[in-house]
Amino acid sequence: MILPQYLRVFHIGSLGGDLKHSEQFSIIWSDYIKYRAYLRGFELAKIEDILRYSQEKYYDTMTRREIAVGRHDKRLVVVAYEKTENAVTPITIHATTRQQINFRLKTGRFIYE
Repeated sequence: MILPQYLRVFHIGSLGGDLKHSEQFSIIWSDYIKYRAYLRGFELAKIEDILRYSQEKYYDTMTRREIAVGRHDKRLVVVAYEKTENAVTPITIHATTRQQINFRLKTGRFIYE
């Protein structure tokens, strides 16, 4: 069976979980994230790569969501997402600056995952 693009699967280790497990997660692409990505000029495949491979992940204490930071072409972006036992749902994506990330770390809004 071939999965549609919005149900691609990736390993738990890519989301900061226990690397000993080989469990897999599905990415659930909501209409909202697809719309926001389109409006802001982001490609879903590149968002998926950020979720999968980002070495910079935080927890947002205000929104109570997990955050992955990465590059989309030349733009630094943050991807807010929710993680369950078997799926990851990106919520939104937006461009940011290193200064904004550092400020959120300093004030405690972002904490290391």
